This record gives sequence, C-alpha cells and structure tokens, in this order.
Amino acid sequence: MWPVIQVRLRVGDLGRMRFAYSPLVEVAESLYMLSSGSIEPVHRAWYGAVRRRLVTVDLELLQAVVPAHSYIADFLLPGATYPARTMADQLEKLAGLPADRIRRDIEDAWRGDPPPARARQLAAAGTAGPALLAEALSSYWTVAVEPYWRDMRAVLDDDVAFRAAALTRSGLREVLADLHPQISVRDEEIRIDKRHSWQQDLSRAGLLLVPSVFTWPNVIFEAGSQGPSSLTYAARGVGKIWGVSDAQAADDDALGALLGRSRAAILTCLELPHSTTELALKLGQSPPSISQHLSVLRRSGLVISWRSGRSVLYRRTALAGSIVEASGSSAVAG
Repeated sequence: MWPVIQVRLRVGDLGRMRFAYSPLVEVAESLYMLSSGSIEPVHRAWYGAVRRRLVTVDLELLQAVVPAHSYIADFLLPGATYPARTMADQLEKLAGLPADRIRRDIEDAWRGDPPPARARQLAAAGTAGPALLAEALSSYWTVAVEPYWRDMRAVLDDDVAFRAAALTRSGLREVLADLHPQISVRDEEIRIDKRHSWQQDLSRAGLLLVPSVFTWPNVIFEAGSQGPSSLTYAARGVGKIWGVSDAQAADDDALGALLGRSRAAILTCLELPHSTTELALKLGQSPPSISQHLSVLRRSGLVISWRSGRSVLYRRTALAGSIVEASGSSAVAG
C-alpha cells in the first residue's frame, strides 16, 4: 500500500472550514523551491527577475532553515488569515517565538540529517535567534516576493472566490477532491497521497484551505497543534503572474474606441480581482476616477464586486471577458 495521509472529518469540521492565505507561506515555499535547485517552469520568469537581487540576502541561512526535504518547519506555516495577515505581523510573531521551538522545527525539517552549520549557529544564538531569522526573512521578502505581492494576492483572491462559489454549488467534498490530484475524499476521510504515512483527526478544530502561488505543483498538510489544521494547495491562474508587462491604457484598439481608454484599461486589468486602490496604483489614476469608471462598468453588467475583509474587490464578468477577447486586447495581470 502506498504511503498516505489520512485526515478524519466530522460534520462539525465541515462547518468550520475556511479559506486563508499567507505571505509567510509564499516566502517559505519559494525558498523551498530555491533549495531544491529545480525552478518550476511556471516560476522561471520570477527567478530570472530576482536572482541577481538575492545576493543581498543571507540565502545560506534561509536555505539551512528551509531545506529541500519532505517537510517545511511548522513555524513558517501557521498564521494565515483571510484577508491575509501582513508580512510584518507574521515576522513580529515569529521573532517572539521561543528559541527552542525554532530549533526543534528546523531539526524536524531536516528529518534525521544533521542541520548545517548556519542552522546550528542560529540555535546557538539562543533568544536572539528568532529575531535574527525574522530579519533574514524580511530581507528576502523585500527583494523576492513583496514586489509581486499585489499581483499574487489577485490570483489568491480569485482562487478563493472560485472555490467559495464551487463550495456553494457542489459542496465541500467536491471542492476538496478538486484541489489536487493527490487528494481524494472517501466517506468522512481526506486522503493525501504522500511519501509518508500519517493519520490526523481534525478534533473539531476545522480545516484551513490555503491557496498558494509557490506551492505549485505540490500540496502540503500541516496538523494544527493549537488551532485548525491547514491544507496548502496550488492556486488557479499562477501562470498569469510572471512575465506579463505592466498595465497600459488601451490606445487605438477596438476596446478603447468602444469604451474609452480608461475603462478599457480597467477591464483589461480585471481578468483577476483588484480593489479600487490597486487599480489606481497600477493605472496611474486617482481612486475617485477609478471608482467612477467602476460604477459605470458595474451598471453595464461588465464588472462584479464583493467584499473581502476591509476591501471591495472587482472582477470583470464573463460578458466583459468575451468583449475583451473579441477586441484583441491583451489580458494584463501585473
């Protein structure tokens, strides 16, 4: 029998399932990919853009903390919320963790192999170790992930909206089974085909579903010791993020002639969800101007909106998508 993770569900667990995402998860997963030495094709444009900037980062320490083994240190995975907690919040929490917790989790990540010298030096730093690690992670975030976080969030928001609609339409079991080829649902049990065997009872704490950009093409289950367990999976539309030129107002194309340059540019951007502020930054217009255009587009049936935490996100409708495609305008995601 192949190794498998078995997660037992109860009716109450299904009701406590929610979606989340986490900037710290993206940092950890991207570091895992760098440690493996194998950059997935979908992320090669990202790596080409950031690899020269990585010389400013203590990558030796970070790869000692996130090796290319079967596990990622648990302290890098919890803390996801929806809408996402900021990286600053997550790093502040990490810096306050007990040094022994950091050391144990790193040793677990190496799974029997002796951690390298940099990891041992971090442990030897005692109570100063977590803050040193948080500083190194912050530097990496600044050069490798933060410049793309707005567009990554658009993909993650889009995935959450899609899965939430599917949940209403088809139910939780169908949503879970559609997350990844390694995941199946049988009766009251989630089965995840992995290289190790493990059984976990959700214990009525619920389940956190965490879409991720850099997890692709993998799936990760993390047993929650003091909260819900999490299932991190590859978000839909990851390929839309990298290697796409910045949004520009449509000039002389058919869509610009039909709707006007500003509204055409907004619709082109809204292949993925954006807030008014994000659109204003991307298109170089004022938020009130963007808001006015969005109101017109929404009344015309070309844009839908929904609330996500404190923000209102907008996305073009299927009708608008067909108009953009028929006009020949390029869909822009970043």
